[in-house]
Amino acid sequence: MRIETLAVHSGRAVDTATGAVTPPIHMSTTFQRAADGTYPQGYIYGRSGNPTRTLLEDCVRELEGGEAAAAFSSGMAAIMSVFQALSPGDHVIAPRDIYHGTTRLLREIMARWNLKTTFVDMTDLEEVRQAISDSTKLIFVETPSNPLLKITDISAVVDIAHQSGARCICDNTWATPVLQRPLTLGADLVVHSSTKYLGGHGDVTGGVVVSAREDDLFGKIRQIQQSGGAVPSPFDCWLTLRSIRTLPYRMRAHSENAVKVAEFLDGHPGVAEVFYPGLVSHPGHETARNQMNLFGGMLSCRVRGGKEEAFRVAAKTRLFTRATSLGSYESLIEHRASIEGPESRTPDDLLRLSVGLENAEDLIEDLEQALTG
Repeated sequence: MRIETLAVHSGRAVDTATGAVTPPIHMSTTFQRAADGTYPQGYIYGRSGNPTRTLLEDCVRELEGGEAAAAFSSGMAAIMSVFQALSPGDHVIAPRDIYHGTTRLLREIMARWNLKTTFVDMTDLEEVRQAISDSTKLIFVETPSNPLLKITDISAVVDIAHQSGARCICDNTWATPVLQRPLTLGADLVVHSSTKYLGGHGDVTGGVVVSAREDDLFGKIRQIQQSGGAVPSPFDCWLTLRSIRTLPYRMRAHSENAVKVAEFLDGHPGVAEVFYPGLVSHPGHETARNQMNLFGGMLSCRVRGGKEEAFRVAAKTRLFTRATSLGSYESLIEHRASIEGPESRTPDDLLRLSVGLENAEDLIEDLEQALTG
């Protein structure tokens, strides 16, 4: 089935008890045992499993083309479960340009777990190869990257990982399975902050790990999910499922708007540089074109005049809301370095834009008046 059909029908079944076309929300925290002490429906307790959560996991698993999936209460909980499934002393290779929360997780929390991490320019394949050691177990890819939208060649990094006996995981939050399917390119795992485009409405927090195989590593991730308990509520799962039904059409609109906004900014005298893989001038354009269907709704730009001018432009927008996060229907703008803190490597004149579903011309007019006013 094609992605639009999968988005509508995956993780969905008519309720046999009532005939309801929209699956119900199963809020129960506990489930009845049979007279012989077994659980014939397969559910015991809300932390270990829930029917609504199962539907969400099945849905995202099918969209990504994997064998197994586990849903979590946030994207960071999902990522952390993968790192916790490794052993103390194991080595991870991760990009330098990556969501700052993942960097902090590796440096400040997992380092106490004695998990070793080397940060590299993931677009430089030779640098990735040089970082491999005997203890390397995982290469973490984020493409497009946050916030500089660097593009990593997923297939090439997968080859490097597998040649060394390591696995490759891809954070596919920005692209979603509509624009990019890392498992079909050889990746072993995919992770999502479903808070973003999968949820799509800025009203539900969550995360999902999808595995290409239901193997020992995924078994550890499932154990961490069930025993650690960082699970989404049934209502959160239901909200995310509801939103996924329109995901392909939303992603096309986000992408179409972002291309127009990026082209406008690229030609504006008040903008020094635009980071968007849909621009032919972007160094990762060809790689993105080969592994993505469209280029997504996220972009960044550097404003001429430095930090103060970047803050001034963000403050003058009327349709773009000054807020963190991304992937919802409304457009957002933020000064990224001030979000990331003093350890940030992001230029202090950079603004990150999450381009929403408004009319692109209205968004361009808003940016024009903010840049020139």
